[in-house]
Amino acid sequence: MNFNLTALVPELFFLTLVLVLMIQSLGDRNWQPPVEKWLPFGAGLAFFVSITGFGLHGTMFWDVYKVDLMSQFFKIVMAFGFYVVVLNASRQPTLAEGKRADYYMLLGFSTLGLMLLASAVELITIYLALELASYSMYAIIPLRAKDKGAAEAGIKYILFGAVATALALYGLSYIMAAQHTTHIAELMDKSWAFAENPMAVVGLSLFLAGMFFKLALFPFHFWCPDVYQGASNETAAFVATMPKLGAIVVLCRLAVLLKPGLEITTILAVLGACSMTFGNLSALAQTDLKRLLGFSSVAHAGYIMVGLVSGTPEGIGAAAFYGLAYLLMNLLVFWIVSRVASDGRNLKLADLNGLYKKAPVLAFSLAAGAFALVGLPPTMGFMGKFFLITSAWDHGYNWLVITLVLNSAIAIYYYLSLFRHAFTEEKVPGKVAAPDNGWFASAGAGMLAAAVLLIGILPAPLFNFAIRAGESLYGIVHAVGGAGH
Repeated sequence: MNFNLTALVPELFFLTLVLVLMIQSLGDRNWQPPVEKWLPFGAGLAFFVSITGFGLHGTMFWDVYKVDLMSQFFKIVMAFGFYVVVLNASRQPTLAEGKRADYYMLLGFSTLGLMLLASAVELITIYLALELASYSMYAIIPLRAKDKGAAEAGIKYILFGAVATALALYGLSYIMAAQHTTHIAELMDKSWAFAENPMAVVGLSLFLAGMFFKLALFPFHFWCPDVYQGASNETAAFVATMPKLGAIVVLCRLAVLLKPGLEITTILAVLGACSMTFGNLSALAQTDLKRLLGFSSVAHAGYIMVGLVSGTPEGIGAAAFYGLAYLLMNLLVFWIVSRVASDGRNLKLADLNGLYKKAPVLAFSLAAGAFALVGLPPTMGFMGKFFLITSAWDHGYNWLVITLVLNSAIAIYYYLSLFRHAFTEEKVPGKVAAPDNGWFASAGAGMLAAAVLLIGILPAPLFNFAIRAGESLYGIVHAVGGAGH
């Protein structure tokens, strides 16, 4: 078994962080320091540790675990997402004091599973890492101050997750029977045409269904708006972003098996078109802000399919870059939702009325997030969609690109309604808690908004990183400094 300890430093650091949280959750709370006092520093250090892994490469554990540019790109993004989620949850009003260490421990376990998922290059390993990331979510979602809606959301997530897991395992058995291997590198040399190998195509379709559940792609999206609505605002911020990254990195790795014109590629394109259309049309009718963001997630899952069906390294790189954009845009909006709902309630659109007077920094940051989700320049969302469109055009699915453009036009209405309520509506709902307008709320919103705008203006460094990561999956190697195995 080949083993390179240096290449596993980000995972080992996260494991240490989780173990410390586990010890704190088991210990006597009378003498322990509050977890919010030290965990943000630990999560921030984990982000910088993950950056130090850039350029490392190697294949370990009998070729089931691979450290490469794609895995390092997503590990850095996941570590940053965890850091923001920890900061956001540090002022969670609906979490019992005695459960805080347990809550962060479960968040850490889920993130660790997602980081392992980023490097998994064998289907059974992918499944095990996915389950490690999922089990923590089943316990986190119901934690909302004895809220019955949270308990219902948790049950729905468990039931839909069980169905998706069963489909993925059933598909895995078909792939093993038809292709006699579960290593992605070996599956690249196999046929995936339905006429030549129907069992393998059916198996891969079912296995992908497990990823579609995490991504909330139509028709595996039914849990999404209900779970967002039932979970606390801070938990919804995690559920809406981090598991989606795990699904995207697995789909990027499996996309190398597909070529334009194959039946399974066309299925992905059709599901992508249905997802973006259904998600956007459903979001038009929403007044609950988290349900609106839930259906928005369904639409964005469809957008990511545009890059995956192109069959090119550029398309996979564009999908990876859009995953980063999706994370930042949604963390920004959920940060503002959590600060406006300072008492932990679910927000209606009307709760944003007059926000520019009460919390101008939050209002302008919300505008930046809404413009980014629409895909308006000069935001990161615009560049993400632009890269998806250019990577997929003239690769057999131009109709899907046109569908993306039309759906972006539909999305303008409900995203800009956030802006309209925050800046043009004056009638404020009575007897609700005032927004958190302190330095912590403003600084977090301002920095996330600045990141969304700055990367939109200067996307080249991160996008080139994502393109090189996509090329590495196809065996196109660039000279990158670092340690091998």
